[in-house]
Amino acid sequence: MRFPRPLGPGDTIGVTSPSSGVAARHRARFDAALASLRARGFEIEVGDCMSGDRVTSAPKEQRAAELTRMLLDPAIRAVVPPWGGELAIDLLDQLDWQDLAAAEPTWTVGYSDSTAWMLPITLRLGWAAIHGTNLMETPYVPEDGLLHWAEIASLPAGSTFTQRSPGRYRSSGRDDWEGDPGVSKMTLDASGSWSVLGGGAVDVTGRLVGGCLEILTALAGTPYGDVGGFGRVHADEGLIVFVEACEYPAYDIARILHGLRLSGWFDDADAVLVGRTHAPGFDDLSQHGAVADSLAMLDIPVVLDVDCGHVQPMLPLVSGALARVVVDGKRREITQTLA
Repeated sequence: MRFPRPLGPGDTIGVTSPSSGVAARHRARFDAALASLRARGFEIEVGDCMSGDRVTSAPKEQRAAELTRMLLDPAIRAVVPPWGGELAIDLLDQLDWQDLAAAEPTWTVGYSDSTAWMLPITLRLGWAAIHGTNLMETPYVPEDGLLHWAEIASLPAGSTFTQRSPGRYRSSGRDDWEGDPGVSKMTLDASGSWSVLGGGAVDVTGRLVGGCLEILTALAGTPYGDVGGFGRVHADEGLIVFVEACEYPAYDIARILHGLRLSGWFDDADAVLVGRTHAPGFDDLSQHGAVADSLAMLDIPVVLDVDCGHVQPMLPLVSGALARVVVDGKRREITQTLA
């Protein structure tokens, strides 16, 4: 694994939209997010691919060229999209993978549709990447026990940090960024923490890899989603796969997880982390039931309702980092090492 140089004051962060851009109604939130990074001492370079008029911010060739340019520019130390979208997968055969493989790694930050290009960055290039937040959520102050992505990206290689479940989450929806574009406090109005499928305690280590299930299903079986191969390479260190659903209902999630299992994604896994979701279930199959139906036969720990998905609070996970996950008694924590 290759860990990017830590961010420091005066470093430049590149902002581009490899998938969906920013519509006029969300420009105030976008500006507030940029201001929050400048307040941390960073310079910002905003790219040309930002239009929110259509499903993507620009034609795929232009989006791929801008993303590649930012990742190759040694002056840009991190690339952070405003959010995900729908069609980032169309970039994969447009990116210059050969030049990227020879470049110094750059921090990338995102989740949801950004999984489409961030997971291959880890699998194909060996670059660590930060999953679990994006630019538009950057102004939020982390809950106790969690870290801001910029804090993590500022740590030197070899650093170890621990995050813990706050035991609270947002029960539905998201804040009104149009009415209150500067909102920085999360509304966590429900109680709940991580649990283990089938019960019991967990204490497991391995390298982290994963992303959003709606996107992972499109990558499985392609040269850009060989998690099984990644697991074999890192079998001696262990493998922890993290997955989370955005909006697909339980039947779809069960099918996706079965497909990933049959594709070998969990063959060398030592545990699976499943993010909390607001996606719907059914009377005869809940979201937890979908996980049990597809993964219970693996005979490895499956940790449910981890704070790593589309539900606040978002716990940043460094894809490619070594991690130790502990669920035991009152402990609900993950320790990550940038090595």
